[in-house]
Parts: sequence; structure tokens; C-alpha cells
Amino acid sequence: MDRKYPVVVIGGGIVGLSIALTVQADGTDVLLIDKNDIGSGASFGNAGHIATEQVFPVADPSILKSIPGMLLDPLGALRLDWRYLLPLTPWLLKLLGNMRHKPFTHIHRALITLNRASLDSWQSFSKKWQLNNLVKITGSLLVAEKNQTLDKLSQHGEYLNSIGVQNQLLSQSQLLNREPELASNQLGGLFYPNTGHVVDLASLHLRLEQAFRQLGGEVLTHCEVTAITTQSSDKSTVTTTLGKIEAKKVVIAGGAFSKSLVRMVSRINVPLETERGYHLMLPKEMGRLNVPVSSMDRRFIMTPMNGGLRLAGTVEYAGLKRPPNMQRARQFLPLANPMLNKALDSHQASEWMGFRPTTADSLPVIDKKGPYIFAFGHQHLGLTQAIVTADIVNDLIQEQPTIVDCSPFSIERFL
Repeated sequence: MDRKYPVVVIGGGIVGLSIALTVQADGTDVLLIDKNDIGSGASFGNAGHIATEQVFPVADPSILKSIPGMLLDPLGALRLDWRYLLPLTPWLLKLLGNMRHKPFTHIHRALITLNRASLDSWQSFSKKWQLNNLVKITGSLLVAEKNQTLDKLSQHGEYLNSIGVQNQLLSQSQLLNREPELASNQLGGLFYPNTGHVVDLASLHLRLEQAFRQLGGEVLTHCEVTAITTQSSDKSTVTTTLGKIEAKKVVIAGGAFSKSLVRMVSRINVPLETERGYHLMLPKEMGRLNVPVSSMDRRFIMTPMNGGLRLAGTVEYAGLKRPPNMQRARQFLPLANPMLNKALDSHQASEWMGFRPTTADSLPVIDKKGPYIFAFGHQHLGLTQAIVTADIVNDLIQEQPTIVDCSPFSIERFL
């Protein structure tokens, strides 16, 4: 296969797929490549939460004192595989450096801007592609079961309201009225009206892929990129396991696997690591909750989907090659059960682990250099920021002003 395309998108997760569809719909032919199936990575197994309320860096100074205890618990919310400590250390030191006031504030402001634009982008995209039965902008909850946690939640909500992230503090009675299946040990929570969730991620990917193909877009799956060679400022050659492809522009949207792709086209060593996340899917638990419910005390999320209830979360630093520890997925069940009036039905439950792509400063890379456009590193917010990223990338391809200031997302910040 030796073909020529105006645009080649590498990576068929929700970010790459949304970019491919948006660019194709705007009149530029696109080839979408993935080394596996479309939507089969982190996009398949994420929590399904469109989390526009999450506007803080991954590394928050307030959690530093909790880290030792988390690390000592192999099934805790945060785990570091000691065998991966040495290769992780350079990234970890940069992460800690970004906890300082100045970088922390810069990151926080950039996330506020990007997430604010994300909601509008999702709503327009959902309307355009008729996704209202799959994408529900009906809000989400962050709950507390300790008085001390509830006090922190109240302060957190006040601050978020002051910066335009709308929320409402609910009393226990208001919370249980919204979600009657929650147990009385849940003392209250924050309701975020401008958030949402996807009720069927696989159907979403299929719908978007079908729309892309119907517009003339082409897809290559089980096709691994082995080299990218620059021919000129508007031409490159992508070498794959299925042959060579010539492209005017190449979009690198490979999620946690983007670092090696960037190395093919740039000397920049992007500080990108994977935060391995887990989920437990409970197909027998239909209709238990109305909206996603996160626990501030237990550090995980429960999302109602068409296929049941998805319990998801945790952070594990163990790289891309270590096998998963599915006990971490099963641990969600004893975490969730005390939060509910009756125990969850775990019959036919399925377990999953995937790779979240996280830069040391918690911000994605969305940038254009020569024939290359970068769109990766969205950490826990890949689903949330996918559509606004697609809009930005299309603006970059069309050489138009971007809908937000992209300077915080420049790849050259890592020089």
C-alpha cells in the first residue's frame, strides 16, 4: 500500500476519532490509523464522565501527606509499582515541580479555559451527529460521608462557583432525593449541572466511525506505525506494517503511546507517562443511579450506562508493559457497596485496565509544527476534552485562529 492523503490521523481513540470526523466533515480527506481496533484502548474502558468540573492538575499539593499511606496499600487509590520507580523518577520529579504555586496556578487556569470550551464543543457535536441518546448532559455528583470531608466539599464548591464552575451544595435529604439508592451514610454532596456522561462508549465510537466512513474517510486498523519521515514542511512519509503512506499533514493522537511517535519526528522528549486505570462493569445493575456519582472519601466513580453500572478509577504507575492487577478492579465492589442501600449484583461482571496519557504538567499537547499536529496527553480528561481538541486541530489544519489560546498546550514547553 503506497497511498497519498491530505491528512493522516494516528490513533483511533475518542480524541483521534473525533479529529478524523471533524476534519473530514470540513472537507479534507482523512486516513485514520490504529494499531488495534477503533476505540479499543482507554476510550473503551474509561468512566464515561464528561468531567468539565475537574479543573485542577493531577498533582495537588494537598494530597502529598496522603501519598505514603496510598503507596503502602497495594489496592489503594494510588499505587506505584516499585519495579517501575527508576524509569518513572524523571517524570515524577517534574510532576512534583509543577505543584509549586506559579506552575500550579498556570495549569489550573489553562484547564479552566479548556474545560469551559469543552462543554460547548460537546453539545454542538452531539447535536450535529445526533448523539443525544448516547451523550447525556444531565450533571454529576461528588459526595461525602464524613463531616470533615463535607466541610472541604463545601469550601471546594464555593471556590468553583467563584471561578465560574457552577455547582450546588446538597444536604443529605436533597442528595438522597436525587439518588434514592445511596445509603444514609452519604452526608451530602456537590451537584455539577454542566457535566455529563456517555451511556454507551462502544456505540459512540461505532456511530462516529460510521459517520466518518460515510463522508469518505478511510480507516486502517491493526496497522502499526514504525517510522515517520519528514520530506518537507508540507509532506511526510508514514511507514506502517501495511506499507507506506504519504501525507501533507500527520496528526499524532496516540494517547499513552504518543511519546514514541513524537520521537520519530522531533528531538523533544515529552514527559508523558501512563496512569493505569481500572474498571469493573456490572451488567446486572441497570438503573441503580441517575448520574455519575464520585466519592471524595473513597476516590472512585460509579457511572450508569446502558450496559449496567461502571465502577472506575484509581491510579497505578507501572508503565505500558506490566500485566494488569485485576484485583484492583474487583476492589471497587467492597468500596461501592457501603455507599448503597443494598449490595450490588456482581454476576457476569467484567474487569478492565487501560492507559491514561498524562504529561508532567497535566496539560495536553495540542500544537502544530511543520507537517505535524500533536493532540495527546489529556490524562483523565480525554473524553471531556476530545471534541474541543478536534475543533482546535481542525482550526490548525485549516490555518484559522483556534477557538482557545493554545500557547499553554505547546509541545515546545518541554524544550
